[in-house]
Amino acid sequence: MMLNEAGFGAVTASNLPLLCESLMDGAGLLIIAAEALRGADLEPLLTYLQQQPAWSDLPIVLLTHHGGSEQNASSHLSALLGNITLLERPFHPVTLISLVTTALRGRRRQYEARDRMIDLSQSEQRLQSTLETLEQQVEERTAQLRANEEALRQAQKMEAVGQLTGGIAHDFNNMLTGIIGSLELLRRRVARGRTEDLDSLIDLGVTSANRAAGLTHRLLAFSRRQSLDSKPVEINHLVTSMSELLRRSLNESIALDVRVEEKLWIAEADPNQLESALLNLALNARDAMPNGGQLVVETSNRHLDSVFTAAYGTLNPGDYVELSVSDTGCGMPDTVVSRAFDPFFTTKPIGQGTGLGLSMIYGFARQSHGHVTIHSVVGQGTTVSLFLPRFAGEIIAEEPLNPPQLPFANAGETVLIVEDDPAVRVLVSAVLSELGYAFVEAGDANSALPIIESEQRIDLLISDVGLPGMNGRQLAEIGRQLRPGLKVLFITGYAEHAAVRGGFLDPGMQMITKPFTFELLTQTVREMIRAT
Repeated sequence: MMLNEAGFGAVTASNLPLLCESLMDGAGLLIIAAEALRGADLEPLLTYLQQQPAWSDLPIVLLTHHGGSEQNASSHLSALLGNITLLERPFHPVTLISLVTTALRGRRRQYEARDRMIDLSQSEQRLQSTLETLEQQVEERTAQLRANEEALRQAQKMEAVGQLTGGIAHDFNNMLTGIIGSLELLRRRVARGRTEDLDSLIDLGVTSANRAAGLTHRLLAFSRRQSLDSKPVEINHLVTSMSELLRRSLNESIALDVRVEEKLWIAEADPNQLESALLNLALNARDAMPNGGQLVVETSNRHLDSVFTAAYGTLNPGDYVELSVSDTGCGMPDTVVSRAFDPFFTTKPIGQGTGLGLSMIYGFARQSHGHVTIHSVVGQGTTVSLFLPRFAGEIIAEEPLNPPQLPFANAGETVLIVEDDPAVRVLVSAVLSELGYAFVEAGDANSALPIIESEQRIDLLISDVGLPGMNGRQLAEIGRQLRPGLKVLFITGYAEHAAVRGGFLDPGMQMITKPFTFELLTQTVREMIRAT
């Protein structure tokens, strides 16, 4: 009734077999009660989801009860069903309609992506018949075009996830504009036989795709379960290097003013997440100034005493680096400021955001042992201040290696790869093979244990954290009991207990997050195996 009154067509099914029959006619999203999955045969539904084409990622809304047992199994269901989000009952009709609206918008973009890929594929066929006499350079550019098409598919899937979890759709659209625009220009130029200066368009598409991949980590920030790689950060350098990006993200009627303190302390934080937080604050400020204004980004040193920190629970007194973003926009009343960090709280109309932006920044700050505050005056503007702890250790300059010059493996060096995703497993093994390593593969921890127990030489264990059944961290513990000193490299896209690397990793362990570059993988493997 709620969906019908909101103008959405809805089909009900009393059980899973009827649901699977209805799916054959197509669907924008599924809304399933958690109790319908208990004791039911999920195989037909799982088969349908697994057989989706590459462009499709059907959104599923799982209705749960507050405190219900099915909430404990949410991660298991997410692994089985894929693109899932939870909705607690009882819920307000506006919440349901907002969620459905956002999900359907993302679903429509999936179909648009499919049409683009079909169009691009047909264009390639036409080009093939007319470009047979061109030299090898054209073939290389065409291969790069296909690579960008794959980046588009992945970006579309990431956008669908962002739509369901809310609030950051406009960020993804900015990234996708760069990807789609570069592909369209590539297609037009190749169709006209113009093969010069294609590298800049390819670089634009790849850069936009990488930025979109980075935004997926923000989805984990509001729950404080993202994998943070905290390290010394020169915030002044980070802010100045992002100035051009911030200017391009603002309207022409908004002036950007960057004010940095000359002798700014070194902060301790994840630089990638800090960049995302700064960009998100700038976009929020832009939305608050539709008629133009001034955006001020400022850095300063702050010592927070016990009087200040006592009001914020886990925040400890001490030295912090403050990064503040101020606008001259419409401002917020106290009633809105008091709820601004609540997940899914938003003052925007339905379909224009679900209120995850500030909550993600709050989660990132608290997980980094810092804090974030808001000061706002209606009609005058808003200032959001991010406090990050001062780095107290010794700063060691990193000397990045040039991956093409990395030495090949010594004879016999062997890596055990444990990854449940076949594609990732194949890619990692292919990279290691190019460096001359021998490798042994396993799809889960249970398959890996007999290998660890055997006489097989293992110089390094590479394991996904989120394995089915026994997770990667548990496998590493058992592995080190059987092989003391075993070196372990974790790869993860999301790991609930790996959120803070300092508490998750023991000596001889490192972690890289997906998506990672092959240069980073090969450099990390070489450093770990050669470390004494």
